[in-house]
Amino acid sequence: MNKAAEKRMQDLFAGVESSLEKTDPEFVELIANFSQDEVVKTSILTEREQMLCILSVLLGCQGMGEFQNMLHAALNTGLDPIAVKEVIYQATAYLGIGRTHDFLQAANRIMEQHGIQLPLAPQATTNETDRFEKGLAKQVELFGADMAKWQTHGPLLRRNINRWLADNCFGDYYTRNGLNDQEREMITFCFLLAQGGCENQLRGHTAGNFGAGNGKEKLYGVVEQCMPYIGYPRSLNAMNIIDEVSKKMENQ
Repeated sequence: MNKAAEKRMQDLFAGVESSLEKTDPEFVELIANFSQDEVVKTSILTEREQMLCILSVLLGCQGMGEFQNMLHAALNTGLDPIAVKEVIYQATAYLGIGRTHDFLQAANRIMEQHGIQLPLAPQATTNETDRFEKGLAKQVELFGADMAKWQTHGPLLRRNINRWLADNCFGDYYTRNGLNDQEREMITFCFLLAQGGCENQLRGHTAGNFGAGNGKEKLYGVVEQCMPYIGYPRSLNAMNIIDEVSKKMENQ
């Protein structure tokens, strides 16, 4: 393991034990040199953004073991526990309760190991009376005025899910404190690219990222940071979609 990777591994994973260091030292060296040195050195993202992306794609691909390792690392870098919780909460809109429940419980155990008192401070800014209105406003802010037409001009059989997208997906999650709009669109992009099979939604949220201020270069940086955790095929697919959406928006 090169010196830079070794130093970063010691800092990030202090107190984390891995049997792979004994059984598969070559594998650990390969992974450490690449993910914790080569990729990090070329990243244009802040350390906070790096950790948010990594945790998000590990949720998206259901990488529980590495999620737990990287959560220790994220907390060791000083990532706010509230930001971690917001990543998991928002992931529920894109992955479903069935895939976030165990991650939330794992995160709680790790936070307690780090001396973090739970529950954390509430972050909600909406209630039952205004969640639809504020959620729809957030959709329009990020994706344009046409989003409002989904409620009045969308297919009749989709009226329930279109309303839920406004009041639940955006009204319950995107309006919360703890992460800003750029971060929320960035992590959603990560949830989608890590799952695979969500290309249409990834196109929409690529445009949403552009609208939130995450440009093409930054999204490429997001994919590069995520690549060690999800592999090349889904990373290359995501880059193709970034290029496609960028070109389409340039020609409008």
